[in-house]
Amino acid sequence: MVRPLVLNEDRLFPAEASVRAVARDLYRAVRDLPIISPHGHTDPAWFAENKNFPNAADLLLTPDHYLFRMLHSQGVSLDDLGVARRDGSRGAEPREAWRCFAGHFHLFRGTPSALWLNHVFASLFGLDVALEVDTADAYFDRIGEALATDAFRPRALFERFNIEVLATTESPADNLVHHRAIRASGWGGRVITAYRPDPVIDAEHEQFAGALDRFAALTGEDVRDWRGYLRAHRLRRAAFAEMGATSTDHGHPTAATADLPAAQAEALFRHILAGPTAAEAELFRAQMLTEMARMSLDDGLVMQIHPGSFRNHSRALFDRYGRDKGADIPQATDYVHALKPLLDRFGDDPRLSLIVFTLDETAYSRELAPLAGVYPALKLGPAWWFNDSPEGMRRFREQTTETAGFYNTVGFNDDTRAFLSIPARHDVARRVDCAFLARLVAEHRLEADEAAEVAVDLAYGLPKRAYRL
Repeated sequence: MVRPLVLNEDRLFPAEASVRAVARDLYRAVRDLPIISPHGHTDPAWFAENKNFPNAADLLLTPDHYLFRMLHSQGVSLDDLGVARRDGSRGAEPREAWRCFAGHFHLFRGTPSALWLNHVFASLFGLDVALEVDTADAYFDRIGEALATDAFRPRALFERFNIEVLATTESPADNLVHHRAIRASGWGGRVITAYRPDPVIDAEHEQFAGALDRFAALTGEDVRDWRGYLRAHRLRRAAFAEMGATSTDHGHPTAATADLPAAQAEALFRHILAGPTAAEAELFRAQMLTEMARMSLDDGLVMQIHPGSFRNHSRALFDRYGRDKGADIPQATDYVHALKPLLDRFGDDPRLSLIVFTLDETAYSRELAPLAGVYPALKLGPAWWFNDSPEGMRRFREQTTETAGFYNTVGFNDDTRAFLSIPARHDVARRVDCAFLARLVAEHRLEADEAAEVAVDLAYGLPKRAYRL
C-alpha cells in the first residue's frame, strides 16, 4: 500500500506541550523572513541563462553528494544513479536513475536528506504520497511537468523562495562570465560570488598547475613570481568584489596558519612551484591563510575557513567519478594552536572578520567557543556538512552558547548545490533554533521577548551582518 506524505507542522519542536507552544510562537515570527544564503555552491549559469531544469534526477539527485554517500554505502553503483564519470560517460538514463533512487529512498529514514526532500516534494510539487518504487514514475512525471513551466525556471524559484541574497562559490581561475551576464540582464535577484582560492593555493590539488596558468591569463601577472602571485590574488579579489563578493572561502585540510618572514615565504613559494613535500604544501596553505587575512584588511572581504575534511577518502570513487562524490570524511582538528599565528597578527583588528567552521564537534566547547569569546575578529560558523542536521544543530547551540553566546555566531548558511532544498534547509534551522530558545524560556533562562529577538537575529540579522550584506 502506498504511504501518504505528510509534513507535520510541529516537526522538530519539543515533545512537551508547553515548550512546544513557545516554539510555535517563536517560529511563526521567523517562518516567512527572507532567506540570506551567504555561502553555497549553486551554479550561477542557472540564473544567468534562466533555462528550465531538465528533470527530477538531474536536478535533485545527481548534484547531491549527501545522497551518493548513503547509497554507495549500501552497494548502489553511482552509474545506476546517472552520475557522470571523469571520462564524461554516464550510466543510467534519468528515469532509470530516479527509479533506482526511489527504490532505495527508505535508506534515508531519520536523516536530514529525507527531511529536506520530503519538504521539497510536498511544498513545491504538491506530492501527497511517499516516494518509493511504486510511485517513482508518478514523481518523475509530476516533477518533470512542473519543471517545464515558467514558474519553475531558476529566477522564478529564486523569487518564490523569498531569497534576498544568494552567494555562489568560484575559484580565482573562473572568468565570472555568468555573474557578469546576471548583472547585464537587469534581473533584480541578488546572486553574488565568493572567492575560493584553493585550486591556486593548494599544491596538492589536482588542478593546481592548470589553475595557475588560467590565474596568470586572467590577471596578466607572472604568478610564478611571489610578488606577482600576491598581486594576482588582489586583482582577482577586486574582480570578485565587483561581482558582489563579500567573502572568501578556504577549504583547507587543517586550520593551520603561519606568519613567516617575507624572505622565508618567498623561498617556500619557490619550493611549491618546484614540487613540494607534503609538509611544505601544508606550510604554504597555512601561510596563505595569513596572506588572505592581510588582504581582507584592505578590501573588507570576510574570511571563511572550512577545515577538517579528509577529502576524496575513497580512491576508487575519486578515480572513477572525481571529487565531491560523498567520500569526504571528518577528522580531528586543532584550532587553539593552528589559528594562533594568524590571531596573534590580526585577531584583535576590527577590520578582519574571520568565520571558522568545523566538522570536529569535540572542538565546539573546548576550543572554538572559548576562542570566539576572546578574539573580536573571530566568529563561529554554523553546524556544517555532517553536522547540518537537527541533532547537529542542537549540539552546536548547547556546546557554544554558554561560552560564546549567540552573537559570536553567524546564524545559518545552507552550503549546498541542491537549489530546491534551500528553503527546506533554512526551515529546519529555524525550527531547531526556535525549539532551543523555547527550552531556555521554559527554564527561565531567557525571557520570551529576548527569545523572539534572538530568533529573528539567528534567522536573518546575524548572517546579514556577519557577511557584510
